[in-house]
Amino acid sequence: MRTAITILLFLVLGVAGAMYLAQLGGTVEIKVGDAWIGTSFPIALLLLAAGFLVLHGILAAIAGIRRWPQRMRARRTAKRRAEGDAAVTRTLIALAAGTAEAARLEVRKARNYLGDTPQTLLLTAEAERLSGREEAASDAFRLLAQRDDSRFLGLRGLLRQAMQRGDWAAARALAKEAEAVQPGAAWLREERAQLALHTRDWREALALQAPDLPKPVLALAAAAQEPDPAKAAELERQAFQADKSFVPAAIAHANRLRAGGSSRRARGVLEEAWAASPHPDLAVPYLADEPDDLNRVKAAEGLIRRNQSAPESRLLLARSALAAGLTGRARTALEALVASGEADRRAFLLLAELEEAEHGESAEARAAQSRWLRQAAAARPEPRWRCGHCGTDHAAWAPVCNACDTVGQIGWTATPRVAVPVVTAA
Repeated sequence: MRTAITILLFLVLGVAGAMYLAQLGGTVEIKVGDAWIGTSFPIALLLLAAGFLVLHGILAAIAGIRRWPQRMRARRTAKRRAEGDAAVTRTLIALAAGTAEAARLEVRKARNYLGDTPQTLLLTAEAERLSGREEAASDAFRLLAQRDDSRFLGLRGLLRQAMQRGDWAAARALAKEAEAVQPGAAWLREERAQLALHTRDWREALALQAPDLPKPVLALAAAAQEPDPAKAAELERQAFQADKSFVPAAIAHANRLRAGGSSRRARGVLEEAWAASPHPDLAVPYLADEPDDLNRVKAAEGLIRRNQSAPESRLLLARSALAAGLTGRARTALEALVASGEADRRAFLLLAELEEAEHGESAEARAAQSRWLRQAAAARPEPRWRCGHCGTDHAAWAPVCNACDTVGQIGWTATPRVAVPVVTAA
């Protein structure tokens, strides 16, 4: 409504102006030599306006003719752009569908229409990788890496390829270069962590906090690689503080303290570890300084005092007491263990040994030994260091399973009981 009123006002003003000029009168004369032209003032204004319009039309036509090639080029560019975008879309669909040859065909069209842009080069690399042409994919990634606007994309692709073929030296160099281009990239951090695990660079893996691996495992493994004793000691301390139930870290930390003259602190570490997770390996360094058997019993009591009811505590006390000739003390500990229902094969073997120590080579001792040995054969096997990935047993803890090359899967676990099939006579 407002627009209509505005147009009406302009029409009114135009008509009023025209009527004013018609009433104004007057003539306009143009004399050139002997030629004379005369006309009224309103007609002269109309002729002037018409001349302006004609001149404007001529100039606009000339400008349009001059811009014609540019418009044609722009139209052709827009058409190629549209066709290139359509080819890119078809390439993405082919990649998602897993049709490698169709993806290669469409991306070739896209590069023909759009040229070697970061998008077409990346799609080319992915299409070549899908079709198994890794060298052609590497060429596309190198072209990406040579451009300032897509350098990180090219380095990322080359890094993935290097890691897949196990070229760790090249992978480390590419990771370092990618870190300089894109510092702090989350994806690159994960790749560097995986690279550190593959190359067994435990210090790097610890710094990057490799996924799915506890800090104590990485810290203890890094300590074994550290040439500086002070830094190695700090890493062992960190591993123990992070998880006091992690027995290898407790033993390494205690041994380092003992070597440095802090035997009392070393014993305290072993006692904390035993309270958190009793383990027979903890008793070895704890009792090493006690050559006398009776003193070893007292030392064992000191070690287990904060976790006396644990099966390992009762086994340690029974073994120490039996070695010192305290058969009654040993029997009390072993019978309590058997009554708890947590006894494994070791408890019954110790009971068989205890019968011989108490009764010698008597018939009573042999009968009791036979009973305990039968129970030992049927009892739960003793725990072992075992890989949780492949089930391989290990004599000691290690950060990597030498059977399946898996990192951080070796733990102290009980051997699964194997059911023996019963064969019946036909």
